[in-house]
Amino acid sequence: MSRTPPFALSLLLTLGLAGTAQAAGTLHFANWSDYYPPELLKKFEQDTGIKATLDAYDSNETLLAKLKAGGGAYDVVVPSDSFIQIMVQDGLLQKFDKSKLPNLKNLKPNFQTLDFDPAHDYSVPYLWGTTGYSYDSKQVPGGALEESWKPFFEPPAELKGKVVALNSIEDLYIAASHYLSIDQCTEDPKDAKKIQDLLLGQKPLLAMYNSDGTIERMAAGEVAMHMQWNGAYHRAHAQRDSLVYVYPKEGIHVFIDNLVIPKDAVNVEEAHAFINWMMQPENIAAASNFAKYNNAVAGSEQFMEKELFDDPAINTPQDKLDRLKTFKLCSPKALSLRSKVWTKLKK
Repeated sequence: MSRTPPFALSLLLTLGLAGTAQAAGTLHFANWSDYYPPELLKKFEQDTGIKATLDAYDSNETLLAKLKAGGGAYDVVVPSDSFIQIMVQDGLLQKFDKSKLPNLKNLKPNFQTLDFDPAHDYSVPYLWGTTGYSYDSKQVPGGALEESWKPFFEPPAELKGKVVALNSIEDLYIAASHYLSIDQCTEDPKDAKKIQDLLLGQKPLLAMYNSDGTIERMAAGEVAMHMQWNGAYHRAHAQRDSLVYVYPKEGIHVFIDNLVIPKDAVNVEEAHAFINWMMQPENIAAASNFAKYNNAVAGSEQFMEKELFDDPAINTPQDKLDRLKTFKLCSPKALSLRSKVWTKLKK
């Protein structure tokens, strides 16, 4: 899924060696567009002497295709949690030499073991966020909505045509499964049918399915409600303070984007050096401040912008932590059911 506005998808930055350090090698890094601060890569060059380039892609699917075609000459890339096991099973990632990643110890306790890569053999967290929804308190009945998926999937009549869903089967299906108390990895066609019926019932009430322009749309007040990533909400809220981000009581999906080394990477030493460097609190905090998403490194809070760390949409309140639902690796049968629901929905 794209975390950012659609501009800069063709971004290609080549950053020259800065500072006085002697060149120690080269790093070719690729990430989601507008998801990594160019000045931070310059700092990496200054700190290590490694010359670095930054390329961009717009989806996990695009990245997967590049890796299958030979890696795109990348040394480090950033796939989402849902694609890690796919890439591992397809033999597209290198196993880490953990002796070169001493900063793994900096990961917060709840990120030390993750279902999609329990021992961090292939991946370490970059940034993470949630996929909930936001609404404009000036446009909804009574000025407030309950903390549930109900207003999104079954919006009041006044909001017909003023609600936008992300154009993503993963995001919609998982949210619907939480709302209906169905396992997101269900293999039961009857469960999938319930999710399908909910989504089909919502469809005529929507303005559109669209994953681009979520920030601009909400900031301008063009719609009253939008399924949205929390970092995008933070940016929109900075422009329109009547927006509210919802942590639905039924559960909210947590996504984790990860630093990995492609199988065909050439500069493997430099790749390890970069990933280890990114697990230093001050460095990952700079990425958080730029992209407006939280990170998994202990001690980074002291380097994060106060307005970012103080935003409950970014720094989940203690009383909402039990609503966070992390990624689950589903069976081929479960994914097939999900795909069929999407095909039916988009007809």
